[in-house]
Amino acid sequence: MPDPTPVPEVQPLLRPVRLGALRLPNRVVMAPMTRARADNEELAPTALHAAYYAQRAGAGLIVSEGTWVSADAIGFVRVPGIYTEAQIAGWARTTEAVHSAGGRIVSQIGHVGAASHPDHHGGRLPAGPSAINPQETSFTPDGPKDSLTPRAMTAAEIATTIDTYRQAAANALRVGFDGLEIHAQISHLVAQFLNPRLNRRTDAYGGSAEKRARFLLDVVDAVSGVWGADRVGVKLSPYWNGGPAFDADAERLADYDRLLERLDDSGLAYLHLVGPEPGTGTDDTLTAFTRYRAHYRGAIIANLGFTRASGNELLERRLADAVSFGAPFIANPDLVDRFAQGHPLAVADRDTYYAGGPAGYIDYPAMTADRPSAP
Repeated sequence: MPDPTPVPEVQPLLRPVRLGALRLPNRVVMAPMTRARADNEELAPTALHAAYYAQRAGAGLIVSEGTWVSADAIGFVRVPGIYTEAQIAGWARTTEAVHSAGGRIVSQIGHVGAASHPDHHGGRLPAGPSAINPQETSFTPDGPKDSLTPRAMTAAEIATTIDTYRQAAANALRVGFDGLEIHAQISHLVAQFLNPRLNRRTDAYGGSAEKRARFLLDVVDAVSGVWGADRVGVKLSPYWNGGPAFDADAERLADYDRLLERLDDSGLAYLHLVGPEPGTGTDDTLTAFTRYRAHYRGAIIANLGFTRASGNELLERRLADAVSFGAPFIANPDLVDRFAQGHPLAVADRDTYYAGGPAGYIDYPAMTADRPSAP
């Protein structure tokens, strides 16, 4: 006789998925998070980075912290790059540790652009799409400082910058990452090019929404030439409200609608899309991801403020293909197991987010079998 015991349904977050050429055993993605642990002159990943990411290898996919493509890209202290041999060696140890633990990890690469500060560049002004102050804050060796009016990038500088993305992609391939993600969110360089308040160019990279998108599309082409588009993702934050330069008004959201449609033809592994912050007066999460899905048919990783319940709901509604979690992964290296077993989540100590050293970084314990499950 057949066994009458019903087989419990696997929650959507724990089901396997394919994102382009990336095959994931579950849909719980570790979001990229700056943790400021590259506390050395070379800005190279250390043994702490290898341990931190390996502890979290149960994620369906790990996206590394945002990583500088060049020295000109720097905008925060103690954030690693991927453009020197020391940095490359550090990332090689990290990817080896993650793979030895059974995980998958992609490299997020980026450039802070005009949101940097001369303290990061030997006194030189940083460069952006136009000579307009983004009115952001840069975390320098002497503490947080306001951004200044940047230099406008020349056409030659734009070409050189795109080449630094290409070289960073080649370095990421060399050290054993499983794919690549382009940092195109919040207030960094790609988002500055997309923003009509900060991009007043009149050449091929400005003047219309289509031309403002060219920088990102050229970067996508450059890194796809190294990896193949089916191992490349892009992270965007259309609803970002940060300072006077970034406002998710109707015109800006319409620009992003058209951008998603253009990226739909790029054959990417995925788009990593950030939803609206609660309380900002924009769309709610479900409305936002319904909008994204209407304009992008490829794989979507959803980000910002999800819980196990809301992540499962979004997947059930087919508004995303995977969900990324940031803060929950800090204090819960075994987040996937906790979701599977219904265990409560530990809460991270915010004071250690960027404090340096192992405390609050690699010392959070995994849940043990003798501890109680959540009701």
